[in-house]
Amino acid sequence: MQDILMMLLSGVPWTIAVTVLAFCVGVVLGFPIFALRMSRVKALSILAAMLVLTLRSIPPIVWLFFIFFGIGGGYISLSPFAAAVVGLGLITAAHMSEVYRGAFTAIHAGQFEAAYALNLSALQRFFDVVLPQLVRIAIPTSATYAIGLLKDSAVASTIGVSDISFQAYQVSQQTFQGLSVYSAAAVVYLVLSVPVALFSRWLSATLKQRIAR
Repeated sequence: MQDILMMLLSGVPWTIAVTVLAFCVGVVLGFPIFALRMSRVKALSILAAMLVLTLRSIPPIVWLFFIFFGIGGGYISLSPFAAAVVGLGLITAAHMSEVYRGAFTAIHAGQFEAAYALNLSALQRFFDVVLPQLVRIAIPTSATYAIGLLKDSAVASTIGVSDISFQAYQVSQQTFQGLSVYSAAAVVYLVLSVPVALFSRWLSATLKQRIAR
């Protein structure tokens, strides 16, 4: 059992790397998509909405196959890891843009009225009024999605990333102990997910206290 656990743990760095990098890509790219989604130019708003719908509607495994075997197979040389980060990052960007949009609409209208009354510039309104509240509101949903992304990162094993799921499959094929191997893998995923949930609660509470001051 110890050997099985060591094999599974060897996939943890890959799982964490795919999850963290894909989430970072999504957090960054989600903002311009969110901005286009909220644009007063109808064409840009519709274009962003269609992009979000497309990225969210197609299963992650299809995107990974399309990027790795399609684009990576004939146009751009991509490693399995890079393809997984790009594919999951784009999907995350679509989800995060909707998280930002929901958080933005949750900000009380009085906050904007007060900002205009104080004659704040557009940058001041965004960085001093909108952004702190948007981040605080978005944290719980973002953390929930991050935990889901950690689990969804298992699809990266289908294109050859040596993550936890990949190692679990290899070990189960070698030992024929499917139940014990995948039970251990489930425990590893659980152990990785708990700190994310605890950190998000701490960060949300800390930001709430700072804003209250």
